[in-house]
Amino acid sequence: MTEIMETVDKAPAKTTVLLVDDDLDFLEQHKLLLLAKGFEVLTAESQAQAEELLKTARPDVAVLDLMLEHVDGGFALCYHIKKLDPKIPVILVTAVTSETSLAFDASTAEERRWVKADVLLPKPIRFEQLLREINRLLEEA
Repeated sequence: MTEIMETVDKAPAKTTVLLVDDDLDFLEQHKLLLLAKGFEVLTAESQAQAEELLKTARPDVAVLDLMLEHVDGGFALCYHIKKLDPKIPVILVTAVTSETSLAFDASTAEERRWVKADVLLPKPIRFEQLLREINRLLEEA
């Protein structure tokens, strides 16, 4: 019985993903898919909700929409997360390029310094692509 209890006590904690998007369909769909892959998922529909959540929780990785209640809410939230803990990988997802033709990314060190995100992914996003980036960033951390 003691061996069983020790094994249970040493079970690895689930990896926690903070998922922030004001598109409720995107939020719910990706939450369910991440849960199915074994992640613990914290969700927020706004920058303000996410900042409140971050007062009591530290995710292992964050996935943020760029345009939240403010046009640049994702940038501000990304900055906030990196200020709290620079080791938390952040993936910024956005439809800005398809909606405005404004193209930018986070592929160079200079861009990451400005954007503060580790990865920038254009919407629409395939879940497999998101999962691949989450796993890659967690391995690198």
